[in-house]
Amino acid sequence: MSYAKRRFLCNFAPYFQFLGTKRIRLKNKVFSTAQGLPSFSVSVAPVMLLLGALAAVLVFLGPDAISEVSPYALLAASAASVVFTALTVGLSRRGMFLGFFRSARQIMPAIPMLIFIAVVSTTWMLSGVVPTLICYGLELLTPATFLVVCCLVCALISVLTGSSWSTIATIGVAFMGIGTVMGFHPGWVAGAIISGAYFGDKVSPLSDTTVVASSACGVDLFKHIRYLMLTAIPSMGVALVAFLVAGLCTETSSSVATAEILGALHATFNISPVTLVIPALTFTLIMFRVPTLLTLFLSGMFGLAGIFVFQGDLVELLGGASPKMISHLLWSETTFQTGHAVFDDLVTTGGISGMLSTIFLITCAMIFGTAMIGTGMLTSITSAIIWRLRNRISVVSSTVAGGLFLNCCTADQYLSIIIGGNMFRNVYRRVGLEPRLLSRTLEDSVSVTSVLIPWNSCGVTQSTVLGVSTLVYFPFCIFNYLSPLMSLLMALTGFKIKQVVGRRVAAPA
Repeated sequence: MSYAKRRFLCNFAPYFQFLGTKRIRLKNKVFSTAQGLPSFSVSVAPVMLLLGALAAVLVFLGPDAISEVSPYALLAASAASVVFTALTVGLSRRGMFLGFFRSARQIMPAIPMLIFIAVVSTTWMLSGVVPTLICYGLELLTPATFLVVCCLVCALISVLTGSSWSTIATIGVAFMGIGTVMGFHPGWVAGAIISGAYFGDKVSPLSDTTVVASSACGVDLFKHIRYLMLTAIPSMGVALVAFLVAGLCTETSSSVATAEILGALHATFNISPVTLVIPALTFTLIMFRVPTLLTLFLSGMFGLAGIFVFQGDLVELLGGASPKMISHLLWSETTFQTGHAVFDDLVTTGGISGMLSTIFLITCAMIFGTAMIGTGMLTSITSAIIWRLRNRISVVSSTVAGGLFLNCCTADQYLSIIIGGNMFRNVYRRVGLEPRLLSRTLEDSVSVTSVLIPWNSCGVTQSTVLGVSTLVYFPFCIFNYLSPLMSLLMALTGFKIKQVVGRRVAAPA
């Protein structure tokens, strides 16, 4: 066994404790395992099966079918990973339990959050909050600068709140409606919203992903934020220029069509600045760091109360105030038949039932993460790559690729950051690179790209909330896919990357 491989096993043996019946003796240390690791070729087979199935769906059925087929593709890939492992090295019940625990602990909290987001989307629409924001936005914003303003406002709110999910589920929905009425392609609007929200989330000291990334790599939070500004600001600058050019070049709807939408909104809802007390209360809760689930729940209750306080005529139109009407509004789809297709699509709400397919997809993604972690395939793939890394460029490139791969396998950004930090920490120490380079690269490759993967919890949630397929908005999320490329560019140039003197370990012959 080579020196590099022995050193790798010494560093990472604690993560293999549930993965084999063999006993590995290295430097007078003995590590017991429950089963052998699957080979690299066996381990990548389920991932290739999943990606191949989704590519075939994309080619033959189109991007809109991805959300329908993804759950079954994930289940098939999960079954394949279990079967391949059982046929080659055998399964470990302890390993599968540990894989389920790690995956479920990160993904399961997203399910009640999705339910509350569905309630917020429904009640904010029917209470007049979103219609009021759409009306004021159409009157104040110009099409030429709309995308830039949309991106900057979402970035500012996300910095102040530290949450991209809350930003997109509230002000993002309103911007989506404004952009739709103006005649922008849904991908451009969703791309501007997501780019701004994830930039703000990434650089905010209140963001949980930013805190997790700095903690997982042992870096001071504000040192981490200052260092990732070197990649975040150029990426955001390019994105804003692209949104400005798109706004100047896009043919928007005529003033007549916009006036028709405004008339329909005023005829259906009571448009008043008083309705904005609901988002004001919500942002107050966020600023006081009230837990996200409680904030979303209270926001939904504020919106529900606002339906009866601000929209009395609409309540009568929907059948009057009763427990049955309330349960129907929150659970089922609410549609309006005015004869204006754009308006009807704009104000239609899906309720909790409209979120069930998203919850099913997230559950399937959790099962796939369980299978990849519990069978040891994820460890086998990463171990085959990490111990060969020798220099700055290869280490950063592997971190970016590893972050994207973990986002695909675990379907959760938090789990990907934690695993990535544990995997690469000793590699950066061995090569003599600063820990803050690792934390920045993980943020660039994990946090902002999770929303681009159709079965990742972020991608599933944002595509459902905004009503735009992940593969439709993917090309327009300029900041999100520029961030990992900017990390690679910084590694190639060596800009502001310091070699830690005395920490580098000589590579084996």
